[in-house]
Amino acid sequence: MFGRSAPLCQPSCSRPQSRSPADRVITCVATPAKPPSAKKAKRSKVEILKEKSDYLRHPLMEQLVTEESNINEEAGQLMKFHGSYQQDDRDKRGFGQGKHYQFMMRTRQPAGCVTNQLYLTMDDLADQFGNGTLRLTTRQTYQLHAVLKQDLKTVFSTVIKNMGTTLGACGDVNRNVLAPPAPFKDRPEYVHAAKLAEDIADLFAPQSGAYYDVWLDGEKFVSAQMEDPKVTADRAFDEFGTNFEGSPEPLYGSVFLPRKFKVAVTVPGDNSVDIFTNDVGVVVMTDDAGEVLGYNLLVGGGMGRTARNAATFARLADPLGFVAKDDIFHALKAILAAQRDYGRRDDRKFSRLKYLIADWGIDKFRAVVEQYFGKRIEPFRPLPEWEFKDYLGWMEQGDGRLAYGVFVQNGRLKGELKAALRRVIERYELPVIITANQNIILTEIHPSWKADILDTLSGAGVRDVVDLDGIDRTSMACPAMPTCGLAVTESERSMPDVNVRIRALMSKLGFDEGESFVVRMTGCPNGCARPYMAELGFVGDGPNSYQFWLGGSPNQTRLAEPFQDRVKIQDIEKVLEPMLFFFKNRRRPGEALGDFTARVGFDAIRQYSQDYVARDEESKLPVLAVSEEVYAALEASAAKQGKTVAHMASEALRGVLL
Repeated sequence: MFGRSAPLCQPSCSRPQSRSPADRVITCVATPAKPPSAKKAKRSKVEILKEKSDYLRHPLMEQLVTEESNINEEAGQLMKFHGSYQQDDRDKRGFGQGKHYQFMMRTRQPAGCVTNQLYLTMDDLADQFGNGTLRLTTRQTYQLHAVLKQDLKTVFSTVIKNMGTTLGACGDVNRNVLAPPAPFKDRPEYVHAAKLAEDIADLFAPQSGAYYDVWLDGEKFVSAQMEDPKVTADRAFDEFGTNFEGSPEPLYGSVFLPRKFKVAVTVPGDNSVDIFTNDVGVVVMTDDAGEVLGYNLLVGGGMGRTARNAATFARLADPLGFVAKDDIFHALKAILAAQRDYGRRDDRKFSRLKYLIADWGIDKFRAVVEQYFGKRIEPFRPLPEWEFKDYLGWMEQGDGRLAYGVFVQNGRLKGELKAALRRVIERYELPVIITANQNIILTEIHPSWKADILDTLSGAGVRDVVDLDGIDRTSMACPAMPTCGLAVTESERSMPDVNVRIRALMSKLGFDEGESFVVRMTGCPNGCARPYMAELGFVGDGPNSYQFWLGGSPNQTRLAEPFQDRVKIQDIEKVLEPMLFFFKNRRRPGEALGDFTARVGFDAIRQYSQDYVARDEESKLPVLAVSEEVYAALEASAAKQGKTVAHMASEALRGVLL
């Protein structure tokens, strides 16, 4: 039995709308004819390991105290639930010496919010126990790299005792909950979104106490900030089959979820969190006075794919419906329970919620969620058009204080940038917010501090938003080589140079300096930097080789599609130049690159590229004499079609001769 099954019912039944404890008669909304426990299904090794681990304790606790520099595979799987991955630094492997083991630790930061105390702690830990850098992730968290096994307990306990946590940052549980990094104190919808992200993180946090047994020897460290009493009450509520009665893990049980579960919260129109890429998207719906009315829910998004497996895919979330304000935790529990009890546990490649919804369809999924929810989900409410916001530069908080969004290329805090940020954050006791685009926002800045902060940061080479190249500003890359075990090629270390090359190519083709588009890169198909939403995505498919994905929208509401496989990094311009020249000459006024490629289609781009001749290559080609009249006609036709004369001539002659 994988999870607690819902009570059997017939499709014609309905549930009472009330949740009154006095009303114990349960009649269900339509569900599958048999619960998931009706027949034994094959389970993966990870499922069996989780079940036998005593809620994530063993064999991790035993492996952490051995003399070896690593932990075994079973402990490594459990380690993920505690917020850490065992890694091998391929750059540091000695010849014949095997793997160079180290650990990456990831924090949990709902809405990206980081206290001043925790920021300084993480900065210190990076220097004392890491590789001297901190990484800001695409899920608004920290990653601390290169921690050695013997230092793990010190690092974890230090984070916990400084009001941080890594619980729920990795593993088959709810991951860090995103929310817009908006520092606005006078925008109640944004304030509520950040609070809701914190509450959802508390609602779905593992409860068994194993985390404290492993890292604090059983001492449950109590933070100054207790969870909202409504979170506690709604987690315990079990009128409709969402919970395991008497279990140390009331929502997860002994086998937790089939795979990771990602939630993002936002407000209408603000897509700073890539809302459609999450398992669950929550949109805060307010009235004109800023009072929360309820929430639109989206379900079934996800980026991960498996190389050379066409049955795996990236997917956008579907609208599920609307729930009232007081019902949000019950609705989220219902969605989680449906995935927990019906998601696949035999093959982890197909265990995300997106595959369950793709298999069932949204209507059947909604019906099952309604069973666990105890009432009908209302129709999805209209929303304005989505806009990507990066929150860079100076902003007024609305309370007399300022915030400043600092660009951090690929999220890597290191060197002078790291030192300068430390100086101003420590000097003025600033809290910060990490963004889902790998940047950082300094908050609670008194206006009188502005000049000193600017001087300190600019002296360390920090570029203000007005000095940023537009391609850099919106690009993202995953860490990839040398530490990620899934990476097949570079990403973070290659992205800056690739951006420079793209800008140089655009300048050569005559684009305006302000022209840009969304570029994202990953070192493997798993899509951690969300390349499948980019206007131009690079996805690692071999050593120094990438798939090109095209057609995502600038506001991240449309999936990109694969355009070309196995492009070597040195050949990027050969693929991009004809496409960008086509775009420049055939776009509609104001049309973005992603919108253009989606509109004209890949066949047209490939056809155009076939006979494209770069201007600097024309002098190397054989010369063909034609009459002035023919040349003039070629020139006019080429100009009309957005082509060079050489391109037009090659295309025309190909059609006649080949």
